[in-house]
Amino acid sequence: MERAFEIDIKTTPERLWTAITDTEMRRKYNFGAVLTSQSTPGSGYRGMGGGRPIFEGENLSIDAPCRLIVTHDQLRENANAQLCGGWPMVRSGLKTLLETGELLTTPGSLRWQHGREATA
Repeated sequence: MERAFEIDIKTTPERLWTAITDTEMRRKYNFGAVLTSQSTPGSGYRGMGGGRPIFEGENLSIDAPCRLIVTHDQLRENANAQLCGGWPMVRSGLKTLLETGELLTTPGSLRWQHGREATA
């Protein structure tokens, strides 16, 4: 099973690339989760939230800077619905941050903050 997520954001390719690859900037729109990765093809990535691992995987391909298209492939048929269900909020948070400089503050958008104040 494969899922692709795409969004247009009013920004430069360089700012988009920085937002995707900078750990602290990504935390601001990724529910407060901390993502670590080398952002190179074949490198792994890991997300931590609330002091525990919440996701991990491998970057199969990366084309920087580019239009944002996130593809999950090789998903099992009964993959956790949150894997795909959270992407609309992550994309909205990224778009909001890059276009306005503000954080998205909808319910759940700072899910993994747990006591840490979000800063713009």
